Amino acid sequence: MIGSVLVPGAKAPRLVERGDLKLMKPGSVIIDVAVDQGGCVETTHPTTHSNPTFVVDDVLHYCVANMPGAVGRTSTFALCNVTLPWSCKSPAAAFSRPANALPPVARAVNIYEGDLTNRAVAETFQMSCNSRFEK
Repeated sequence: MIGSVLVPGAKAPRLVERGDLKLMKPGSVIIDVAVDQGGCVETTHPTTHSNPTFVVDDVLHYCVANMPGAVGRTSTFALCNVTLPWSCKSPAAAFSRPANALPPVARAVNIYEGDLTNRAVAETFQMSCNSRFEK
């Protein structure tokens, strides 16, 4: 089973409870890609590339935080290819104009001038949100 839930800026909802593991065949595998956001499986806890797996109720778990780190060069090229065009459109000196004018840039802003601007992040940490950029 591959768990891959993402709620941008928020903790992943738990979709698989520990009791659900008993419905799986012994030797089954869970890969929780949502581990960086807390995981979507109750039995998930972050592991590392050097010690990536653990077993709970005869089910193998792979819950490596930062999975792209296993292929650092490739994942860096992929990230740069996606983010560079936006970076060129929003130079730091004039950041607020592009963020207001380009919705994808505004959605990417979590903190600006010391204020949380992402409502989901603020709710997750029970902090106030300054919605300077409409999302």
